[in-house]
Amino acid sequence: MADTANLQHSRSNGHDHHPHFLVVAYGIQSHVNPAQDLARRLASIDASVVCTLSVHVAAHRRMFPSLASPDEETTDGVISYVPFSDGYDDRTEPIPTEDESARSRGASFRSLSSVISRLAARGRPVTCVVCTMALPAVLDVARKHGVPLAVFWNQPATVLAAYYHYYHGYKDLIASNAFDPACEVTLPGLQPLRMQCLPSFLVEKTSIGLSKMVIDDFQELFEFIDREKPMVLVNTFNELEATTLVAMQPYLKEVLFIGHFARSSARARIHIFQKDKKSYMEWLDAQQERSVIYISFGSVLTYSKQQLQEIAQGLEESDRPYLWVVRKDGRDEEVESFLANNTDHRNGMVIEWCDQLDVLSHSSIGCFVTHCGWNSTVESLAFGVPMVTVPNWSDQPTIAYLVEEKWRVGTRVYRDDQGIIVGTQLAKEIDFIMGDNEVASKIRQRANDFKQKIHEEATRGEKSEMSLQIFAKTMIGLGRWGLKII
Repeated sequence: MADTANLQHSRSNGHDHHPHFLVVAYGIQSHVNPAQDLARRLASIDASVVCTLSVHVAAHRRMFPSLASPDEETTDGVISYVPFSDGYDDRTEPIPTEDESARSRGASFRSLSSVISRLAARGRPVTCVVCTMALPAVLDVARKHGVPLAVFWNQPATVLAAYYHYYHGYKDLIASNAFDPACEVTLPGLQPLRMQCLPSFLVEKTSIGLSKMVIDDFQELFEFIDREKPMVLVNTFNELEATTLVAMQPYLKEVLFIGHFARSSARARIHIFQKDKKSYMEWLDAQQERSVIYISFGSVLTYSKQQLQEIAQGLEESDRPYLWVVRKDGRDEEVESFLANNTDHRNGMVIEWCDQLDVLSHSSIGCFVTHCGWNSTVESLAFGVPMVTVPNWSDQPTIAYLVEEKWRVGTRVYRDDQGIIVGTQLAKEIDFIMGDNEVASKIRQRANDFKQKIHEEATRGEKSEMSLQIFAKTMIGLGRWGLKII
């Protein structure tokens, strides 16, 4: 990373006359990755386009631990990075509580306002703000400064549709049937969805805490969308959700898919967590083709001791080599004790974090046991890896539905009444997806087909890149700067 003194690189001359996108993302890995990718792609539209990515201070410090001043602005030569404070700069938990949300919003508003003012004073006034989904403070900031704002929906279009219709006529229907997981609801443009396949926040049995906070934030977001008619950029591929994207057109002024998966740009990704020092890639090299189970449940949720025991039992029963990610952060004493006393992994390796792109692209990987975060799902599809889905919350149940029932590239493990993944059930689904049977063979073939389709769409990039060009021209009138818009 270049230091602050090098921020004014060659293409930034005359910044005050150039379009400047400020992309604001929540500081968790699942938001940072696609937001960074979007910012870098916008910056590549033309040499005069300037992009800045802003995340919470706590995340910025983890992204750039080597900075002399951990809160300073930096650059990677393509985009700049500027942190903002949400009032909890030293937090270890990535998501604020309901009690913290009001303070967090106020602090974020003041800090982001200061960021915009500082950038203007440095000759780089922001001409467009892009925010990842539910960040209410960003709406306030854009309104105060009179800057156009666009929404970056970094979940599937199907989830966007579910939320939209929930707030536009289907709230009571969903609420009245939320306690029946098998009950189906038909939303405009979507196939019937069971309650257990809807985003978890829409069917929570209690409307307190995080669930209430998310529902309230999203309601404000969709009220803003109804009122201001902003452009909505969806991080998906036409090959995956073409029908849903078309079905959303009558309801949103402009919904554009901008899915992008290019291995070269992915190499520039920043990891909030440090990769394990164990030689996991060399270990994968020693395994047979399509023989390894890769298991990772993302960057937010943590394991209980009981859950670790059940998964360990399931992996042992499957009797196959495995690579299992158990993040270091957030472990309680019981989890630390269990891991310390269970270091003899006969068939596999337990690591703290890894480069998931390297792992999923390795020829030894036979299936991905995943929480169904959207980034992980798209990456699995892009490398043709079948999935065993174990969704927990948010958009994950809907993504698991897409994987198992719409795209048919995986199978699903249902948690028990206590929310635990039972080891015997996990082993059963792993054996099925890795087995020598006709259904599993078809799943593997469809996964490989999606790999080819995503590769072709990402390599050619005509449709998604045209969407990005349309967005740029519409949002801030890039034509005024003499840019060549497709």
